[in-house]
Amino acid sequence: MATIELLHIADCPNSGETLLRLQRAVDNTMPSNTSIKSTLIDSAETAALLPFAGSPTILVNGLDLFPTDGRTSDFACRIYLTPNGMAGAPTQQQIEAALAAHG
Repeated sequence: MATIELLHIADCPNSGETLLRLQRAVDNTMPSNTSIKSTLIDSAETAALLPFAGSPTILVNGLDLFPTDGRTSDFACRIYLTPNGMAGAPTQQQIEAALAAHG
């Protein structure tokens, strides 16, 4: 069973919408007993311990679902390239495709 985690900072305007999209994507693509853990990144030390690439970051089994070259310990928002241009969260369809590709 996959371990899915959403890393986010406290004031991230995109973490709520990302969590909603992630839950829908998991419901559509993963076994029914798959749970999502939400982890608040509250210090640079915490961010440095995890593969945090800005808020929100989605991890599956500890690996970034949308890998990039950038890890950060900054309390920064993350930008995703979506079919509609740059956005603060991946689309539900992008999450579903990435989960399916992840196995």
